[in-house]
Amino acid sequence: MNPAELKRAKRSVRAEVRAIRDAIPASERARFSQRIGERFLELPEVRAARQVMAFWSFGSEVGTEGLIRELHQRDVLVGLPTIVDGDLSVRAYAPGDQVMPTPFGSAEPVGGDRLDPATLDVIVVPGVAFDRQGHRIGYGGGFYDRFLRMIGSGAFLPSLAFDVQVVDAPLPAGGFDLPVDAIVTERETIRITPDRRST
Repeated sequence: MNPAELKRAKRSVRAEVRAIRDAIPASERARFSQRIGERFLELPEVRAARQVMAFWSFGSEVGTEGLIRELHQRDVLVGLPTIVDGDLSVRAYAPGDQVMPTPFGSAEPVGGDRLDPATLDVIVVPGVAFDRQGHRIGYGGGFYDRFLRMIGSGAFLPSLAFDVQVVDAPLPAGGFDLPVDAIVTERETIRITPDRRST
């Protein structure tokens, strides 16, 4: 599959899965998000973490407000992504800190100390669609793939998703796309073993 075909294939899957996710009633999304947050917080890697990079959820994404609050209550240093000159950077965030909206609908901290990505124990990677090999389709900007390749972090990389966002067939993926280590849904936690993380 050439780059143009890959881009078209990803765009098609992104639109289809996002429409399915958008159709989940808000009350169900809230209930599922709470369950996903509880599952996420019980992961051994998360329970042992001292620094976690989360993300500010928006639209029909799995809600992250509750898990961010719980991490903070556990005295975990939480970071949120910010875009600086087209690349991701990480700033410390605590509930109640000022945030500003981004052009794509999320929000990022206004202040907060810059965090060294090499010190992060867990990086929560957002996405629209996932397969059981750990591949993901994000929003098309490539921010996380560039960020993770640049920092070469040994951090644990989980994603949060509603069950309907996980597809059985392999997603279209190129050599630049990095798989995640786990996908946490309201029904299950999918662990990606090394032999299933082929790119």
